[in-house]
Amino acid sequence: MNDVHVEVMGTGPDLVLLHGWAMHSGIWRNVRDQLAQHYRLHLVDLPGHGCSSACEAASLAQLAETIVSVLPEKAIICGWSLGGQVAMQLALQYPAQVSQLVLIATTPCFVQRSDWQWGMNAATLQLFVNNMAQNYKATINRFLSLQLSGSNDSNVVLAQLRQSFFEYDQPGSSTLKAGLEILRSIDLRAQLAEISQPVLLLHGDNDVITDADAARWMHQQLPNSKLVIFANCGHAPFLSYPDQFISCLNE
Repeated sequence: MNDVHVEVMGTGPDLVLLHGWAMHSGIWRNVRDQLAQHYRLHLVDLPGHGCSSACEAASLAQLAETIVSVLPEKAIICGWSLGGQVAMQLALQYPAQVSQLVLIATTPCFVQRSDWQWGMNAATLQLFVNNMAQNYKATINRFLSLQLSGSNDSNVVLAQLRQSFFEYDQPGSSTLKAGLEILRSIDLRAQLAEISQPVLLLHGDNDVITDADAARWMHQQLPNSKLVIFANCGHAPFLSYPDQFISCLNE
């Protein structure tokens, strides 16, 4: 059994927060205290990230299987980017454990395909993998900058993002490569109709990592969904507009 680190704080309905690829639960620092006034938060470090031990999850389904045992029953699952894809998989794989989804900057299919234009070019993703192997810190810094591209006050938020990211040791290369391979292979489009829980979609209109049109498409496919687009915002609306983000969750 792999050890998955979870920090629990606050009181109220259970809200699970799942971070994105290469990150850790410290990414929620600017919003967690306010959220803890309304929810019992479960801040999860995905396997191999933050304080969680590594695992050999080779698929999104295996990743969901690894963390489900540390999650509360009937919880709101809030995931950002890759964490949002994990949240969708949890809703599909363990529907009784998920009461609602909050999907931040999430796409059902990360890579472009012949019938999917709102993904990252596969060659671009491969170049990112190659660069990461050669110079991890410089590549991650470029990746962090991309996440705030198109946001107001991006320099201030980027400084906060870098500070929280580098407070832990970097994930191992095998963990990072496995996460990228999961991103490369994910395609949940055909399964969206099976998600019956209410879904809140939160996306920045200037997101250069996951196109906002992917969220608009998901909104059309999910019968019980609400879409909020953050103006002048990149890939991390909870960092760029924390008060607006919290208000969306509390509505």
